[in-house]
Amino acid sequence: MGRIIEHGATRPTKRSAILGWLLFDCATQPFFTLVITFVFAPYFAAHLAATPVEGQALWGYATGTAGLIIAVSSPLLGAIADATGARKPWIAGFSVLLVVGSIGLWWAAPGVEGAIAIALVAFVVATIGAEFATVFNNAMMPDLVDADQLGRLSGTGWAVGYAGGLVSIVISLGLMIGDPATGKTLFGTTPILGLDPASFGGDRASGPFSAIWYVVFVLPLFLFVPDTPKRLALLPAIRYGFRDLAATVAHLGRHANAARYLLARMIYADGLVALFAFGAIYAAGTFGWSSIELGLFGILILVTGTIGAAVGGRIDDHIGPKRLILGCIVILALASLGILSVDTGHIGFIIPVDPGGGGLFGSASEKAYLVLGATIGAIAGPLQSASRTLLVRISPPGQMTQFFGLYALSGKVTSFAGPLAVGALTAYSGSQRIGISVLLVFFVAGGAVLMTVRED
Repeated sequence: MGRIIEHGATRPTKRSAILGWLLFDCATQPFFTLVITFVFAPYFAAHLAATPVEGQALWGYATGTAGLIIAVSSPLLGAIADATGARKPWIAGFSVLLVVGSIGLWWAAPGVEGAIAIALVAFVVATIGAEFATVFNNAMMPDLVDADQLGRLSGTGWAVGYAGGLVSIVISLGLMIGDPATGKTLFGTTPILGLDPASFGGDRASGPFSAIWYVVFVLPLFLFVPDTPKRLALLPAIRYGFRDLAATVAHLGRHANAARYLLARMIYADGLVALFAFGAIYAAGTFGWSSIELGLFGILILVTGTIGAAVGGRIDDHIGPKRLILGCIVILALASLGILSVDTGHIGFIIPVDPGGGGLFGSASEKAYLVLGATIGAIAGPLQSASRTLLVRISPPGQMTQFFGLYALSGKVTSFAGPLAVGALTAYSGSQRIGISVLLVFFVAGGAVLMTVRED
């Protein structure tokens, strides 16, 4: 049981409040798992766009557009939210965008006029909703537990989120997504609700399914998690938010340590965004993996991610978030280099392997890709968990939501450039491998800047 701080006093935080907060990660994870990473994005690139290369480029442009909007808006909204006090109304409003955008993905079917535009617009709307709702949820952390429990709270949240993503992808593969060749799901059954494998009904249903899942699992947050008392009405808060944000930016030098951390996070987070956004798309284009194979790949990553996030939270409290983040960055950079070194005929760039091999993931290259994916899954959770823990430790008191807005900015201000760079480099080179090679730069540079940050 944690403790909640309000006006200088402390009181025990109910377990139901902790659980409600943790379930927010579970609520949003299917959108990130099914739509952004393992189901809808590869479907878009492989079956909706003209070619996988064009699909990866278009998806990069859409991801970049959403990132730019979030980057520009999140610090101001965070400052306004700090002025109003209450955070749940903001979460509710952006939840609407997440739900509406996710449902809209259903209509992006092959052969439908404007299907590509429908998919990209719905994806951008849903992404904005998910990311902004997360900003305000993260800002609740210091109100729920003491500082020495932040790592465990954050890590448990990521673990619960990964577990939710794991269950959602098993449901999708086992009941909803059918192989177009056989018409059967992973469980060997006909897809439920009449989802037609020929028109990729199960892949498209990942959007509405994510929306329904979100509504169900976000309810405990609204029912049980205490909100900060309201301070100002909206219009005065907007005026105050503009002034406060301007003052914070003008005097960011007074928070030089936090500014350096936000810069570091801005850089390495972009590498992680690109890695997750395009890892499955790269596998679909390189190995020709179907939705079933990509889903199994996703299950593997989520299993290792759940374990990694749960363990990482305890490591965070023991050694501190900065050391944990640096270790994760080194491993991710090496794993990313490994991914770039694998294609159908080679491992490690130069080691030739038999491109054949019967059965599921039959070739040596595919098995190597699975090992690399499992490693990335195990490390990504602790990296993201420790990143928000470190911000809580170094943010100025009374400006938590605003700095989490800047945190979202730091995760998005270059993330629109990263995917755009991936898209442009892919289109220019005609190579998916060359297109995603840019993410290595972000890991190395982000780690270098993080070395200068003080943890206290």
